[in-house]
Amino acid sequence: MSILVNKETRVVGQGITGKAGSLHAKNNIAYGTNYVAAVTPGKGGQKFEDSLPIFNTVHDAVEKEGANTSVIFVPPPFAADSILEAIDAGIELVVCITEGIPVRDMAIVKDALNKSKTRLIGPNCPGIMTPEQCNIGIMPGYIAKPGRVGIVSRSGTLTYEAMYQLTQRGHGQSTCIGIGGDPINGTSHLDAVTLFNEDPDTDAIILIGEIGGSAEEEAAAYIKEHVKKPTAAFIAGTTAPPGRRMGHAGAIVSGSSGSAESKIAALKDAGIAVAATPSEIADALLTIYQG
Repeated sequence: MSILVNKETRVVGQGITGKAGSLHAKNNIAYGTNYVAAVTPGKGGQKFEDSLPIFNTVHDAVEKEGANTSVIFVPPPFAADSILEAIDAGIELVVCITEGIPVRDMAIVKDALNKSKTRLIGPNCPGIMTPEQCNIGIMPGYIAKPGRVGIVSRSGTLTYEAMYQLTQRGHGQSTCIGIGGDPINGTSHLDAVTLFNEDPDTDAIILIGEIGGSAEEEAAAYIKEHVKKPTAAFIAGTTAPPGRRMGHAGAIVSGSSGSAESKIAALKDAGIAVAATPSEIADALLTIYQG
């Protein structure tokens, strides 16, 4: 009942010996996530929380502990290099929580991703969770429950809102993915929707977007052509004035594209149920999906 991560996922934490990374890694481990190693240059040979081996490089964590997924809590000036190191080490999935990575650094990362088999989630994202199996990042696990609705969102807060609403209405989640709101990121709405569409254990999809860019329109075009699963959506930023950034670095309308109106029109044209407010996300889905 999941995409990308499950109880078998072997996680290495990059930067989890720092204050913020330590806090969230301990929460992930307490949730049951299978952390197998940590990486902090210069601390190789030590233990995280007296049990998790710390290595100087990601390559060592892959070679000695079989890590296949990395979570990055490294400060912005060094985060891109951490992603590149994970790519070079052959990590399959990288989840980058760090906010504020320079766009120029991410352009270099994007080029490296395109030449590799590594998938990136983020940066500037809350992570990914398959309820009761694996929670990588900063999502509040207690509001989720196992189920058959996949969630993909640019907003961390709205990811949690959709999870909570579904759980309150008796519906669980297959996997929840926060892809982040930066202008250059890894996994897109289209990527996540494609994976959910191909997952036999996901029966319905919630897509949460915001103003700026064209990712939601691209996902809508795919859904219109290929997806038969009930899909609901919400677009944040309907009242944001053109030219003013709303929250995330990528949430800005410039020119004639990227407005909430154009995204909502594309979603509705694809047969997607669009919620008018954040409080109606689950209800919008449940008008077309009973589970």
